[in-house]
Amino acid sequence: MDFSSLTLSPAMATIIFCLTCLAGHRYRRVWKAEGPIYQYWIFGLIAACGLLTLGFIPIAMPG
Repeated sequence: MDFSSLTLSPAMATIIFCLTCLAGHRYRRVWKAEGPIYQYWIFGLIAACGLLTLGFIPIAMPG
């Protein structure tokens, strides 16, 4: 598999960023409310995967 051509479009990067921010916000709300443990994992994993994706996959620059 050729990973050298793997890039994110700016629109997809924006969507991932927004979902990551929302998941992080929900994680914090569950944490402060001392909610169920499974919600920590769900929102935490979504936020972590989003940050790792944005951190390690380059964004394709138009032009």
